[in-house]
Amino acid sequence: MIKTHQAVNTQAADHQAANDVTDSPLQDLTIGFIGAGNMATSIICGLVSSGLSADKIFVSNPSPDKLNALAKRFETLNTSRDNQWVAKQADVLVIAVKPQKIAQACAGFTTLDWDNKCVISVAAGVTCNSLQQLTRPQVAIIRSMPNTPATIGYGATGLFANTYARQIDKGIAEAVFNCVGSSIWVEKESLMDVITAISGSGPAHYFLYLESVIEAAIRHGLDPDIARQLATQTALGAAALAQQNTNIEIQQLRHNVTSPGGTTAAAVEVLIEKALPQTIADAITASVNRGQQLAKIAESDLNAQLKSTKSS
Repeated sequence: MIKTHQAVNTQAADHQAANDVTDSPLQDLTIGFIGAGNMATSIICGLVSSGLSADKIFVSNPSPDKLNALAKRFETLNTSRDNQWVAKQADVLVIAVKPQKIAQACAGFTTLDWDNKCVISVAAGVTCNSLQQLTRPQVAIIRSMPNTPATIGYGATGLFANTYARQIDKGIAEAVFNCVGSSIWVEKESLMDVITAISGSGPAHYFLYLESVIEAAIRHGLDPDIARQLATQTALGAAALAQQNTNIEIQQLRHNVTSPGGTTAAAVEVLIEKALPQTIADAITASVNRGQQLAKIAESDLNAQLKSTKSS
């Protein structure tokens, strides 16, 4: 199984080389992060690994421990507990806090100079309209929905830009998230809920399938470690095959593996008989609907916090 490990490392190295920021729009910019959680840390690591100097990165967080941990990894990184100070230093500001904490984290931002700055939000469900209330009405805002594989450089990030975002702002956002995987754009903000269902929540769907395959393999006598290695490498290979053959429909790739009357056909027939495709469609719909509900709750809570702040 050593070959499997080497293959993954090779793919990660190729990805890093393909997303070198030394010739990207990021090279001459300062990037600020409000929040130093797992996603912010992953993006920072991706940026530095891709060639961006750590002294161009500014990070704020209320936890000294998180800031110290980052500072130990990157000696020239700029850290502070002052969110406004970081926002002032940054040409590109990444807001990477939980939706319920965003009003507090961005307190006082409306008084700052936002000319030529780009705001990238990682806060799920917080709309561009709400982000404009936190900054200013005509600021360039890009919403993002990354997923947890970004922590190892295999992220899939959905992006949406408001009408004030310039082409250069979009290029900046792509460069940021391509350092931790790949990114795609949607033209309607409402589609961010679909992105959340497909890629944001998606890893859990695949993990559930992997769990099921591994458990079945163990019941049929395979050693648990061997079952896991085979299942995960098979999933990785299938995904890579689909990515590298975009001219072939996914359905055709499935047919290519499925010989009539064979073992694959027997398994696929059961999956279809048990309504796997419809179950997945229902699951995606449930995720989209819940995302829309949570977005409304997040926006309502944020508006209430903003009203409370203005009246006090």
